[in-house]
Amino acid sequence: VQLQASGGGLVQAGGSLRLSCAVSGSISSINTLGWYRQAPGKQRDVVASITSSGTTTYADSVKGRFSISRDNAKNTVYLQMNSLKSEDTAVYYCAADYLYYTDNGEPVVGRSWGQGTLVTVSS
Repeated sequence: VQLQASGGGLVQAGGSLRLSCAVSGSISSINTLGWYRQAPGKQRDVVASITSSGTTTYADSVKGRFSISRDNAKNTVYLQMNSLKSEDTAVYYCAADYLYYTDNGEPVVGRSWGQGTLVTVSS
């Protein structure tokens, strides 16, 4: 599974951005797609995720402002970010959790990451 993120940039506080992540490879094995972010000097944290059935979850800090969606026809996952704040400044990464089987036939959940895209919110 390969992922290619895009859409980052510089935006003023209160503005909006939409991130996109194109997914390729063994797409049928993917269960969950997610967006994570990492601010300078901080750990990478989950922002939002969406399962294959469409169930979404959000970090408390972005609830009501961010929205994750997936377009299965385009094999793309989006993160719509509204009412951006300076504390949203970070490198954003998309990730896919997928199921594969070892040579012994054991199921394993793997994770692939896209390259990061920088979001900078100026106050």
